[in-house]
Amino acid sequence: MVAVAAIVVIADQLTKWWAVRTLADHDVDLVWTLRLHLVRNSGAAFSVGGGRGGLIAIVAIVVVLVLIAFGWAVGDRAGAVSLGLVLGGAVGNLADRVLRDGSGFLGGRVVDFVDLQWWPVFNVADASLVVGGLLLVLVSAKAPAGAR
Repeated sequence: MVAVAAIVVIADQLTKWWAVRTLADHDVDLVWTLRLHLVRNSGAAFSVGGGRGGLIAIVAIVVVLVLIAFGWAVGDRAGAVSLGLVLGGAVGNLADRVLRDGSGFLGGRVVDFVDLQWWPVFNVADASLVVGGLLLVLVSAKAPAGAR
């Protein structure tokens, strides 16, 4: 779980570092509607809850602490990977709230840059949260009734 979370945080922060330096003055069109477009998000994942960064950061801290506390009890690899993806995504975006310029308590804006143009702009941490959450649902659904 910790190794997966660390990989996600490193990948997330490196891609955000690249995006801030490269996409500040132009977009990069890749294929079809996929483009790289720099956005600074004061809300939650996928720009939901704009302007509530401090509250969202507090919720993220609680989620991180709960995942760390209960993550050690996960007995299978799929469960550990899914929790690691969620943990890494939460820590990656929380790092932006703490380390990036912003206003107020935990008010830093999250760097988003993957733009499908028909879905809210997101980043590696957001994608990791979604994939990890979906994987966690699948792992839980496949677990024997007594193990849930």
